Amino acid sequence: MKKLTMALLAATIALYSAQAASRDDRLRFSIEEALSTEVAKQKLDAGIRFYFGDQKHGPIAQKFGQFASNKKTNAFNKSDQKACEWAFLSALISLQQRAVKEGGNAVINIISNYKNVEFKSDTEFECGAGALMAGSALKGTVVKLE
Repeated sequence: MKKLTMALLAATIALYSAQAASRDDRLRFSIEEALSTEVAKQKLDAGIRFYFGDQKHGPIAQKFGQFASNKKTNAFNKSDQKACEWAFLSALISLQQRAVKEGGNAVINIISNYKNVEFKSDTEFECGAGALMAGSALKGTVVKLE
């Protein structure tokens, strides 16, 4: 009887562990909060501007194309928000690097594109959060503003 109880307990733990590891919640967080973190202030170049969703921007002098970035981070022992902000900033840094490479000074029309499902907002980004990983995928158009 004791062996049967132990086997059932082990099976239950394995089942719940598999479910926890496979968690893939789609969450939304504030762009403003993510951009106001110390990490964002240190890592993002003030010479490259970001415009999310339908935010207004100046006249476009040159358009270089739409580019995408998909970044993941270790979420172990981090809150969903902290892990998602880190992945979001990593994706922005990637878009920033692309803007510099192309000769642009801004990325406009930035939208979340987690698992190829678009989410457009001027104020929030979407992130996938699991037990071990968090990810943020962004698409935006690199331009040179006048």
